Formats: sequence, C-alpha cells, structure tokens
Amino acid sequence: MAGIIGKKIGMTSVFSVEGKNVPCTVIEAGPCVVTQVKTEEKEGYNALQLAYGDKREKNTTKAEFGHFKKAGVAPKRKIVEFKNTFQEEFELGDEVGVNIFHENDYVDVVATSKGKGFQGVVKRHGFKGVNDATHGQHNRLRAPGSIGASSWPSRVFKGMRMAGRDGGKTVTIENLLVLKIIPEKNLLVVKGSVPGAKGSYIIIRKQWN
Repeated sequence: MAGIIGKKIGMTSVFSVEGKNVPCTVIEAGPCVVTQVKTEEKEGYNALQLAYGDKREKNTTKAEFGHFKKAGVAPKRKIVEFKNTFQEEFELGDEVGVNIFHENDYVDVVATSKGKGFQGVVKRHGFKGVNDATHGQHNRLRAPGSIGASSWPSRVFKGMRMAGRDGGKTVTIENLLVLKIIPEKNLLVVKGSVPGAKGSYIIIRKQWN
C-alpha cells in the first residue's frame, strides 16, 4: 500500500450523476519528496520515507538538516515512512505527487482528531442519563452513576468509562472514495469526512486492487 502526506483544506459538496448532493473533503496531497529509501539488504525491510511541508532552517536540528542535505532537499516539517513498496521505483530527492491516485480509487486516511478537552461521560462515552437510568443513577442528569462495588473488588477497575480528556487521538478512516483529482493544484477530493482540523497534516494511503 503506497501513500502520501497531505493537508486538510476543508469540506465542500459535489453533485453526483444521479443529482445527489455528496459531502466531500478537499485534501492538498503533496507534493512530497523522498528523503530515504530503505531496502531489505540494508534495513531489513522495504520502505519509502516521504517528507512534506517546508520548514525554516533555523528551526531544524543539525541531525535533521544533515538527513535532508543527504537527500538533496530543503528541510521539511512532516516525515512519514510507508513500509509497503510502491509500484514505481524512486530515488532520493524524487517527488511523489497526487498522480499516484486515480478517480474511483479507495483510500484510507490517518489523522489526529480534534481535541475536545475535559468532557463528561455523556459527550465522551454516549451515556444518556436519567432516561436510561441504571443502578446508582437517581435524579441526576448527565452523571455517571455508580462506578464500582463495595465488598469486592473494593476498587474501580482500570478502563472504567468515566470523565476525562476527549479527542486528540490518531484515527483511521477506511475506504474513502476518490471523487476528483486536480493535479495542477495537488488537490484530492474524497467522499465523506476526514478527522482533524483544517490545515492539519494527514496521511493518505492507497489501496491496491
């Protein structure tokens, strides 16, 4: 499965052939540059390391700067390794663009979901409160109710669904249909929604048939 690094531009909608209004997400997919080619003989597996997004030289560590200099490219902000082989052969400094995708392809998108901050059990876990009352829930809306037993185990089990920090996690959305490709602007239009805020980095992985 090959892939590319991109940036979420935002959502819009397009009309299908049947006249239905289809929600979709616009992604700036690349162009990415190859900063390392890993092989079975040297690293023990085949992989391609791609970099995306310009980065100021003064904000780049010496180790990173040397790595980019070896590849003959300017410092980049986001680096991702794709372990499975691409169908084409690439060398250091080569560009990988949106043209690796085609319309009607299916892709998987990996991104960091929006952070929601500290949330209660209703928003975080979908609890319903008094309407679906359970043991320990009385006259209180949006409360968790009883969380543990007394004599045994005399403690709260790990993993108990309680209030806490919500969002900000790595989320993978599978089987998104590529509706349109605009190669001159490196834009990819996929059906449906993609995790993350506008302008956030995402990884688009192509599914080989």
